Amino acid sequence: MRTMDLNCDMGESFGRYSLGADASLMPLVTSAAIACGMHGGDPLVMQHTVALAVKHGVAIGAHPGYPDLQGFGRRAMDLTPAEVEALVLYQIGALAAFTRAAGVELTHVKPHGALYNQAAASLELAQAVARAVKSFSRELILVGLAGSALPEAGLDAGLQVASEGFPERAYNPDGTLMSRRLPGAVIESPVEAAEQALRLAAEGIAIRVGGETRRLPVDTLCVHGDNPNAVAIVSAIRAALEGQGIRLSGL
Repeated sequence: MRTMDLNCDMGESFGRYSLGADASLMPLVTSAAIACGMHGGDPLVMQHTVALAVKHGVAIGAHPGYPDLQGFGRRAMDLTPAEVEALVLYQIGALAAFTRAAGVELTHVKPHGALYNQAAASLELAQAVARAVKSFSRELILVGLAGSALPEAGLDAGLQVASEGFPERAYNPDGTLMSRRLPGAVIESPVEAAEQALRLAAEGIAIRVGGETRRLPVDTLCVHGDNPNAVAIVSAIRAALEGQGIRLSGL
């Protein structure tokens, strides 16, 4: 039976500001990438989100991002590889304190936003992320965009990796994600997202290379918790996958 992880970015509220429907989403997913206080999240939110994941048996991953609350970590920054490595390690350690206090361990690390996109395109930055993950624990799974530099750097570092696909994001012909600034970049229809999830699970990501179409296999499907339709989208995706006999399992 084909298995697939269904993950969601969570714990991105902070202080008085609430973002996402984590309590409704957590029972529907198999893995959660929890913000570590830089692009979103704060100590109490991190602690609460870890507890929520433990309650529902959801695999917990660190979701490190750039230190940019105002831009939600989606604005590119010009950091050196050494700075990226330290920044990622710092955030993994912060979330790991809460998982260990809750009696569980981290399973994976997935960069957020601009850090994710820049590391997907730059092998040098991807290697910095992989070094941070490896220096914390060789048992952690590095999650990255299918076919990008992130999984490549993770494998080169001797880590387990998971290639990620996005049911509610549009793709460019080369397999990169379409910029959120462009119309149609974010899929808001649960039906369309579920259809794309099935394609990704069955066929992977289609890319054009030298006039030929290649397929990039996908291990995990991501839905963004800050999407206003996130609960409806995840519900539709889960129903569609299970309807096709695909077993959902955490990383």
